[in-house]
Amino acid sequence: MQQAVAAIAGDIPDPWTLPLETLDPSQARLFEHGAHHEYFRRLRQEDPVHWSPTGPTGGYWSITRFDDIMAVDTNHQVFSSNRDIVIGDQPPEFAPMNFISADPPRHDVQRKAVTPAVSPARLAEMETLIRQRIGALLDTLPVGETFDWVDKVSIELTTQMLATLFDFPWEDRRLLPYWSDVTTSTDIVGNSDLDPEERMRILGECLAYFGRLWQERAAQPPKFDLISLLAHSPDTAAMIDDPMEFLGNLMLLIVGGNDTTRNSMSGGVWFLHQFPGEFAKLKSNPALIPSMVSEIIRYQTPLAHMRRTATEDIEFGGKLIRKGDRVVMWYASGNRDETVIDRPDEFIIDRERPRHHVSFGFGIHRCMGNRLAEMQLRILWEEILKRFSAVEVVGEPQRVSSNFVLGYSTLPVRLTAV
Repeated sequence: MQQAVAAIAGDIPDPWTLPLETLDPSQARLFEHGAHHEYFRRLRQEDPVHWSPTGPTGGYWSITRFDDIMAVDTNHQVFSSNRDIVIGDQPPEFAPMNFISADPPRHDVQRKAVTPAVSPARLAEMETLIRQRIGALLDTLPVGETFDWVDKVSIELTTQMLATLFDFPWEDRRLLPYWSDVTTSTDIVGNSDLDPEERMRILGECLAYFGRLWQERAAQPPKFDLISLLAHSPDTAAMIDDPMEFLGNLMLLIVGGNDTTRNSMSGGVWFLHQFPGEFAKLKSNPALIPSMVSEIIRYQTPLAHMRRTATEDIEFGGKLIRKGDRVVMWYASGNRDETVIDRPDEFIIDRERPRHHVSFGFGIHRCMGNRLAEMQLRILWEEILKRFSAVEVVGEPQRVSSNFVLGYSTLPVRLTAV
């Protein structure tokens, strides 16, 4: 299917008419206008391991097929996550160290320190609380009136969950999605609304706030919130002495807990609007909710990519990737790979293998909170079906301008009660 993207996205050219070597899928406007899928389709078909010399921080390789993404993601010996690797005259980037941007053993000990916050036992404890909060919020929504689902539901619910994970002061919880948005507002990810100095000032406020929480938790008996776990683990207790590493891990945990679930909560509503037959299928068989949750996460792909750096020369996909080259795994492309996923451009809530997607990554960096995200989405849709016969989208969603976070800033909807 060679669809003319220009007809959809204004001045964005049809990728099938461009010289292949000029294709750079990192342009944020492609994702803002939904044009990235056709760019990735061409790359998957004609150049699945593709060199772009014009990335935001210099040249990089695009990995666009499902199996190739898995191969890179599970080979951390050759494809390093370490953002401190600097090659030649590459421009500097502001990327404070965190455990997703580290290799073993640093990655392993830091990840292990916070994993108890989302352990199966902890999730079981939280399920009742999550259901109560979701139900209480849904009961406040104005039936029959137009409102913004992103603000009223998606942001609020993920903010409440983040506040729980951090044991963050409830009255200040809206600072968390604000800091998440500031974190991803950079030239590198294509969302550069903020002046760099202003961004650093705001992130400095975030660091100071969490520094106070750290001191409080360190002086208290250990608990299962993320800050207490970091403060009391012997492997991470000294992190407070390195402000940039502390900030980096805060940024990771906030964005990881906010943007992914938040945008899947909005995406599910939008997809069921686009595929009304699937909503009818869901209402007639609510047992499909867990399967639908996985399909939402695949179809949305909340984080479009992750990046690695080659630690040695390697022949990959018929290309020579040299030591020091940047390598980008485009999860947004892998989740639409026609050779692995049947009818990938369709939203199908009863797929045979619904969890067969790359949204959570693979290997040692597989998303730590994937089961929590699935649980939140499952409970949300269970509670929606109890209350509403329709969640009608009454206007086009507004997408954020980013090549990293695939999300929505607004989604106008109107509810019909059961």
